[in-house]
Amino acid sequence: MPNNESLNRSFLEHSRKILYRLEDGVLVGLLLLMIGMAVTQIFLRNLFDTGIVWSEVLTRILVLWVGLIGAMVASRQGNHITIDILNRYLPKKAKTVSNFVIEIFTSLICSVAAYYSVLFVRMEYLDGGAAFANIPVWICEAIIPFAFTVIALRYFILSLENLKEIVSAGS
Repeated sequence: MPNNESLNRSFLEHSRKILYRLEDGVLVGLLLLMIGMAVTQIFLRNLFDTGIVWSEVLTRILVLWVGLIGAMVASRQGNHITIDILNRYLPKKAKTVSNFVIEIFTSLICSVAAYYSVLFVRMEYLDGGAAFANIPVWICEAIIPFAFTVIALRYFILSLENLKEIVSAGS
């Protein structure tokens, strides 16, 4: 009979896989919508001399969403933008310490970005402007604080994993 810890770990792994699939699905869906909107606009302009009035605004917003959700996906395992030269030449323990420092710093920077983007989205909410088709601007920008918060949490968790490795190597 499996113990309670293995059941919890199994549940967490299963939940993580579901969240990753959901994240991947949203990313692919938004990318397809963005491409479909651009192709439709080109088709309508070239063949019918018309177009969707708010298509370009929606496409720009979709670029923002795809970019930030893509950054969230890249941050899952710390696969975001890195400078690999340190990891090539450092010994394993120094590499772990370096990764810890980089990940905790990344988490802090993303936390600051999340905080200020919440303030920004709040100002847009209070302003009450519409982006397109009566959709409020703040809804279109809500991905910014969400994505930075997710990235900050992921890098914080990665830094804790490296800290755990540092502490266990020191014992």
